[in-house]
Amino acid sequence: MKRKNEERKFSNSNKKRATEPAEPRFRNGLFDDTVLQQYVDQYTGSKPYKHGVIQDLLSPNLLRNVRSEIQENLSFTPKETDIYKIHQSGDLANLDGLDDSSLRLLPSLLVLRDALYSPTFRNYLSTITGSGQLSGRKTDMAINVYTPGCHLLCHDDVIGSRRVSYILYLTDPDKPWKPEWGGALRLYPTYTFVGEDGLPTKSPSPDFAKSIPPAFNQLSFFAVQPGESFHDVEEVYAQEEGVDDDEGRLRMAISGWYHIPQEGEDGFVKGLEEALAEKSSLVQLQGKADRFDFPEAKPCKFAVVGEQELEEEEFEELLKFMAPTYLTPETVEELSAIFAEESSLSLENVLSKKFAARLQAYIGEQEQNVLPATSKDIEKTTPWKVARPPHKHRFLYQQPGDAQESPLSELIEKLLPSKAFAKWLALVTGLKLDSCSALARRFRRGLDYSLATSYEESSPRIEMNLCITPTDGWGGGKEEADANGQGESNGKHDGITGDKPEVGGYEVYMAADEDDVSDRDECEVDDGITGSSKNNDTAQTRKSKADPAIYKSSTGDEEDDSVLFSMPAGWNTISIVLRDTGVLKFVKYVSRAAKGDRWDVTAEYGVVEDSEHEGEETEEKNELDN
Repeated sequence: MKRKNEERKFSNSNKKRATEPAEPRFRNGLFDDTVLQQYVDQYTGSKPYKHGVIQDLLSPNLLRNVRSEIQENLSFTPKETDIYKIHQSGDLANLDGLDDSSLRLLPSLLVLRDALYSPTFRNYLSTITGSGQLSGRKTDMAINVYTPGCHLLCHDDVIGSRRVSYILYLTDPDKPWKPEWGGALRLYPTYTFVGEDGLPTKSPSPDFAKSIPPAFNQLSFFAVQPGESFHDVEEVYAQEEGVDDDEGRLRMAISGWYHIPQEGEDGFVKGLEEALAEKSSLVQLQGKADRFDFPEAKPCKFAVVGEQELEEEEFEELLKFMAPTYLTPETVEELSAIFAEESSLSLENVLSKKFAARLQAYIGEQEQNVLPATSKDIEKTTPWKVARPPHKHRFLYQQPGDAQESPLSELIEKLLPSKAFAKWLALVTGLKLDSCSALARRFRRGLDYSLATSYEESSPRIEMNLCITPTDGWGGGKEEADANGQGESNGKHDGITGDKPEVGGYEVYMAADEDDVSDRDECEVDDGITGSSKNNDTAQTRKSKADPAIYKSSTGDEEDDSVLFSMPAGWNTISIVLRDTGVLKFVKYVSRAAKGDRWDVTAEYGVVEDSEHEGEETEEKNELDN
């Protein structure tokens, strides 16, 4: 999924550019023909797609001074979306626009920018990448800091006039970065599929193929290619117990893009930027890559179920799985009243003690088994499949009919699609239901997530999530399950906010932008539309719309009204949400710092609106009359 440029930029003007030669800013010998040819050859032969790495790019003294200026004079703001968690400079809206007193604090930073965007280095990079001429007028840079827990998930960088992406690392020069700390730039290979229409479609593998760890004064770069230049930034991992090195785990970098020449520059081609944008759109639309997205929904249709009382045998069937408290008429009536007001429910201890104990024992046993390292081996040797493509989601899943026999399969094959459960759900929601698509999921720590997607159907649907994560530390209060398989909760959580270290794994529903709910990637991010929710109820509910891209930023706001509903991972908790057209949903990346994986079963139920149901009844009556 692409994103608008979400970071504070330096400047697009060259009002105060230095006029000194650029070459002295770089390491000795960099521009020698033999050295240039070595980088050309390395770039040409690189995989999974063409990329380059230049060690010791600049004068080390210059870069040390830049690092010191940043640390002494700039502040950074934590920022989080479904796709990233970073700290970014919050007071550099326009480097050239700063007053003279501020500029005097950042002389080395100005020199660095001018060197990177000088004709000398732009031509050098253009020769290596074969990208064509690069703009010196349109600079595009940002300072990002990754501390333990920070990450950037899979994307391809294709936006607007970008031609080459780069990262220049400013890690501690006196404390070399260790690969086991994470923070690597990882590149994903793509596979080509041919659809029924004969058109080829490229889709990234769920597994990366190349890992480039950070290093001081290292430049990593690649040409931006629609549908091909997929990459992510590995989570910076928290220190292990007994290891005191967090001060070194600060991944500071200047990242940015070189753009196509702008009007008035050599190499400018009128209409090229528009053509590139169109090409990017056509790659996605003509290729119809969603046909190669997995898992594919497998809805089970059944006769329309409305607010009908449970029959005795249906009641007994549900008792095999559910706590009897939730089946009493009084409880159902109470839940129905809450749902009518909120369009959502969050419930605890839904599963019966006996079934929950069996389920907990099964999951505990599975957590002890080490999974294969690659998606191919996982699908070959286990009952799990791997969700893909990774620029949309990645997690393990099982579907009805394909699942291995276990308490997990009983949930998705016996309980959730059953007429009895559909009846109970209809009573609780007051809606008519006609189908169910169920899925068992496992979000592996340090690997898995589901990025924000918009619901585009015209009719709403009921989405149910039964979270069965037995480990604690997810932000949901006292979550550890007891020996009987029953969880306890104090009804509070800090899954999105709070003082405890966050490990992700929470599910969030968000309001999309009012002007465009159909294309989330085109929503411009405005640093001013941010906030942190301080409501610590078990499920957070919001009613108004705001920017869908950012749900957390330490801006001092009390809450973010774009968050409609959120639930942390927990044991034996269920959420029921009526999802309307345009509402976004995601499951936040699960940090490797989590104590275990996030486990859940999820189901989508088709909602039959009254007019539609009446039409079906009329059609059935006419058929009988004939």
